[in-house]
Amino acid sequence: MILLAASLFFTNPSPMEMPRAQAYLVKEKGVYRLEDRFDKTDLWITRTVDGSWRDDDGREFLLATLAEAVPPIAKERPVTRSDYVSGTVPIGKKDFDALFSAVDMLSPVPPTEEFSRPHQTPRGYKDVRYYHGTNESAIVCAYLPEKSDRWAFAAWTLAVGDDFAERLKTFEDEFLAKERVTLDERRESSAASGKGDSRRAKKSPLPGERELLRADARHSVALYDTWRVTDGDEFTVLDDIGSAHSFTVSVTNDLKRMRAAYAATVPSPIDGSNVLCVARIFASRGEYLDALEANDHGDMEWSAAYWSPKRRELVAYLPPDGSEKLLETIRHEAFHQYLSYATSMIPTSPWLNEGYAQYFEKGPDGPDFVDSADLVTFAEQLPSLMAMDYDEFYSGTDLERKLKYRLALTIAVFLEKGAPEVRFEPFKDVKRDYVDALIKTKDMRKATAAAFKTEDNMKLFVSEWAKYWKEQ
Repeated sequence: MILLAASLFFTNPSPMEMPRAQAYLVKEKGVYRLEDRFDKTDLWITRTVDGSWRDDDGREFLLATLAEAVPPIAKERPVTRSDYVSGTVPIGKKDFDALFSAVDMLSPVPPTEEFSRPHQTPRGYKDVRYYHGTNESAIVCAYLPEKSDRWAFAAWTLAVGDDFAERLKTFEDEFLAKERVTLDERRESSAASGKGDSRRAKKSPLPGERELLRADARHSVALYDTWRVTDGDEFTVLDDIGSAHSFTVSVTNDLKRMRAAYAATVPSPIDGSNVLCVARIFASRGEYLDALEANDHGDMEWSAAYWSPKRRELVAYLPPDGSEKLLETIRHEAFHQYLSYATSMIPTSPWLNEGYAQYFEKGPDGPDFVDSADLVTFAEQLPSLMAMDYDEFYSGTDLERKLKYRLALTIAVFLEKGAPEVRFEPFKDVKRDYVDALIKTKDMRKATAAAFKTEDNMKLFVSEWAKYWKEQ
């Protein structure tokens, strides 16, 4: 693995974004499955950019491998990863129009079609081209090594006050002069992660959607020296939490067990065999907050972790109180991930989503203890709580939000441990009926109403919930 960009220029890797997925519910031979489709340009950027770094003065450095031509934008329709890979067109070493289109897509400044070259092409390269023109706020370079037929790309966005000529000399002497030694190693790493030569890929069967997602996830941290990848059958965990390798192994093992518990507790008619849980764990809260901002979740700065349905990844950080708390957090967010897939990415009522996410924090059997003090005084709030959307659920003071979370947890505990004891089991199929109705109506409030069937049954539920917690 090469780490030149980080070691020569910066030490802070920028969070690499996963592509934004659109969910399609597909039925084949009587079986429902979720099919993720993507904007082709989004997939192209994910597969092309190898890494980016930044420093405290605002400089940014980006590396990319220009293996695939930019997909045409006209009449672009979302595609699966498999369809995208099967339709990629490689950029030939003399395909200069395709080369410029790729440079134009990645450049931090408007590139000029009339490129320039160094006074002397560095040893080890067939060609080096600068596309920044007279703009002195960034260095934009495409380069072709002697032993390769694939162009690479680097862009260095400079800080205010930088001497451009001095930075250009540093780029050529400290980056280009040393980059050539390890280009082949980088490409071998990319090929191993599923980003190999598109022409060779077409000659053999393509991996399935799960493995293509796994390859994208691995590629997103391949050049970051502090990041590690741990794979399970249904999980890929990316982390930069240092020496805690045994913890990441335990996470993948635990998540496999938890996923089975999620599916048994909240069943779904959707086949999840193409699903992969990607978990990205940052070492610090600062890095986590940067990822929040990058993924348009800046309104969740109060959180310790989140599941991003659009990016299809679970994001967390190692808290000061250690790995056990992190494991609980991952179980919580992994349930959100499971339920998102189980409901075809249709937003699920927070009473169920947040309630069961808390329920599973301690493991598949639920919490050992729930504080029941004063719970029955909030019984009248249950129907309104169960009609809330996320804006309503997350709103209010910290104390008000904690109460909502607490009530959601008690609903889940009651459904699992109290409801089966109610005569004639009137709430036996609430979760199954909720999921079925949500998929059909795409409306969380209608799904709740369908799951409880009548107002009288909802009143009975509240009454039995209060009776259960009064006895605890």
